[in-house]
Amino acid sequence: MYLFMYLPIFVLAFYSFNTSPYSAGWQGFTLKWYQQLLQDSRLLTALQNSLVVALCAVVISAVLGTLMAVGLGRYRFPGKTIYRGISYLPMIIPDIAIAVATLVFLATFAIPLSLWTIVAAHIVFCLAYVGIVVSARLAKLDPHLEEAALDLGATPLQAFVKVLLPQLMPGIVAGCLLAFVLSLDDFLISSFTAGSGTNTLPMEIFSRIRTGVKPDINALSVILIIVSGCVAFLAEYIRDRGEKESS
Repeated sequence: MYLFMYLPIFVLAFYSFNTSPYSAGWQGFTLKWYQQLLQDSRLLTALQNSLVVALCAVVISAVLGTLMAVGLGRYRFPGKTIYRGISYLPMIIPDIAIAVATLVFLATFAIPLSLWTIVAAHIVFCLAYVGIVVSARLAKLDPHLEEAALDLGATPLQAFVKVLLPQLMPGIVAGCLLAFVLSLDDFLISSFTAGSGTNTLPMEIFSRIRTGVKPDINALSVILIIVSGCVAFLAEYIRDRGEKESS
């Protein structure tokens, strides 16, 4: 099963070093396709757009997701169970449903599509991922530490900033890294909510492979796989280290 899953990735990486512009046969080793990526203005612009979208979505989701996790974990209010379920629905609902629903919403209120509508759409699912990672971290913390801070004269805000937030930081960072990878790699939601002339990196790649996969796209795919894998590994390492420190 693992061979079936990862063999195509190894083949893709192998042909990214092929001298031939076609993948029909091996003609020699080269790094020119990786060098061409740095000279492709369209790809660099698409990469810039993807980074702007991912960073903006992650920063906003980090704030809202942390507050959502703390509110659901520490407070009681009417409809809490329903709100918890709704908050994590973007992790279950197919991307195509989120994309269509967002497009219909934007069209209903006559909001013009642009780079910022992509950001707004990405916040929807990034918020859920950050929230669930922070909630998992929060569930393992000792609530008596906050109570002790309040008993010693700290205000609720001071207890949150100086006691709870530092303990939640590994979960926040891990959730942000996970959300960053998901946002950077998203194609479906971005394509539905992007304005005219606005391309993210996955959209640019898709527009090029419709005429055939070329070695420069193979090279770009290899870079994206390596970056995504490193970020995901770092997120899991931070989360695991945080759990060991709290136990």
